[in-house]
Amino acid sequence: MTIRVLVVDDSGFIRRRLTEIFNADADLEVVGSAADGAEAVQKAAALNPDVITMDVDMPVMDGITAVRHIMKEQPTPILMFSASTKAGAKATLDALEAGAMDFMPKQLQEISGDQDLAKRILRRRVRDLAEHAGRLRRLRRTSKPVTASSAAGTGAAKTSIRDFRLLVIAASTGGPVALQKILTAIPETASVPILLVQHMPGNFTSSFAERLDQLCRIRVKEARNGDELRPGVALLAPGGFQLELSEHRARKTVVVRESESGEHFRPSADVTFTSIARNMPGKVLAVVLTGMGSDGKLGAERLKAKGAVVWAQSEQSCVVYGMPKAIVDANLADCIYDLDEMAGELRNL
Repeated sequence: MTIRVLVVDDSGFIRRRLTEIFNADADLEVVGSAADGAEAVQKAAALNPDVITMDVDMPVMDGITAVRHIMKEQPTPILMFSASTKAGAKATLDALEAGAMDFMPKQLQEISGDQDLAKRILRRRVRDLAEHAGRLRRLRRTSKPVTASSAAGTGAAKTSIRDFRLLVIAASTGGPVALQKILTAIPETASVPILLVQHMPGNFTSSFAERLDQLCRIRVKEARNGDELRPGVALLAPGGFQLELSEHRARKTVVVRESESGEHFRPSADVTFTSIARNMPGKVLAVVLTGMGSDGKLGAERLKAKGAVVWAQSEQSCVVYGMPKAIVDANLADCIYDLDEMAGELRNL
């Protein structure tokens, strides 16, 4: 089935360029374009596209406002195009909070130095988002929660949350909003350190950490090599790098390193989870939130083998039920929670 795309950008050159890129794929068809946010809202309702690509800065109505209108009236997967600047990062985070599902750099060379590869990545991202169009609309129209008692994964006995020595959370698509929701529930008196792995480019993680730090009662910062684990402090893996846990003479610190061959995600939940299993076995709580793919599954297996507890986000509350699904399907989830339930549990930290 052909995926119908609406392209929104105030630049005629960009609209034509994206149209050529998408129409070169037999699975994609650009069914319309818009030069501003107000036109985008109208055409989203009239054309009912499967995916919308959206610029941020436009006349008449900006992209963030347009996202809010579309998600309220015609919920549709929206891919934001963002400038690689601090202001661009902030605007993108605002758009994600407004309901956009994913984002990519506006300049193709920032996706990859290989233009053909960059185009393939862009097309694949649109195809991935289209797979979740129907589920996104159902998610927006229902608020019925799934309770942990009715959705327990393995049926394992629940461990008191106060017993854990480390909380590690992994997420991808839809993760920024999900992380904000559950981290703002954690009290300033939290007794455990926290590690965060969010699939995100390097020029965004600093702004994301700053935003979380402003909103949360705990401290949130982008991790730096050598940072020590401290109770009530959340360290966010920097985009473009890998975050690992290291222990030397009972002192636990993080290692921020370059990615190695074969490490597809930067940062990768599998890399972080595996290092925790190796250096801090036992009472660790690993949480896998919304996201495409299965990053975290291999690491979760290693954590479980060392006595960790794994939680997964419920399908009904996920923007994209990929990473949590991999955990559930592998029978690794000790509990499955929707975001509100998870936030309630984490208040006891």
